[in-house]
Amino acid sequence: MAYIIELPLYADQRGNLTVIEKIVPFDIKRVYWMYDVTQSRGGHRHKETVQALICLKGKCEVYINNGKNQDTFTLNSPDKCLIVEAADWHTLNHFSSDAILLVLASHYFDKEDYIHTDYTTLDTSKVT
Repeated sequence: MAYIIELPLYADQRGNLTVIEKIVPFDIKRVYWMYDVTQSRGGHRHKETVQALICLKGKCEVYINNGKNQDTFTLNSPDKCLIVEAADWHTLNHFSSDAILLVLASHYFDKEDYIHTDYTTLDTSKVT
């Protein structure tokens, strides 16, 4: 199930610095970001890819369903990182107009890694 990691924040009179060195539980293979989002994103889960989501500016909500548990996370601080496991069905919603969401992924893009069937349409007694 998805979980939040607190990222180290180094603050002084010059400003704030946050580092992701040796913190995410995977090697980063892909980096992308979303901004000017006007509708829901995501709506899938993965076979292998694990992701780390960081809202660098503004805020958004991430709904997670792993077939057993459901939760909604609000990302609104650049020192909070949401780890989304491969099995986590996720949708990203309610982006503020200034939101910038950074995504770090454990695998390169592969359309075969995406599962577009959510858990509500499956027999969840068979979910591992």
